[in-house]
Amino acid sequence: KKNFFQASNPGQFKNDSDVLWQRGHVPETIAYHGRVGINTDAPDEALVVCGNAKVMGRVMHPSDSRAKQNIREVDTNEQLKTITQMRLVEYDYKPEFASVMGIKDT
Repeated sequence: KKNFFQASNPGQFKNDSDVLWQRGHVPETIAYHGRVGINTDAPDEALVVCGNAKVMGRVMHPSDSRAKQNIREVDTNEQLKTITQMRLVEYDYKPEFASVMGIKDT
């Protein structure tokens, strides 16, 4: 059985049996404390979108330079010594992950 929620007012759902949905602390936001799936009823992460997602703004990620400060050049020779000590690996995706994610070449 799948549950579908339709908001009539922010924070109020026609199916209130799922108490994990609530108004966010910031105006005009809704919070869910659990996993959310779009086009899937078995999300295994905080948010799983099975299909295309359109973003009409920026997506910030911890590796994004906009989230960093004090960026500076390093001694290339020293860093090359460090890199030669790294463990490099090859891998195949697990078939169950590849099929869910639509990955054909594992």
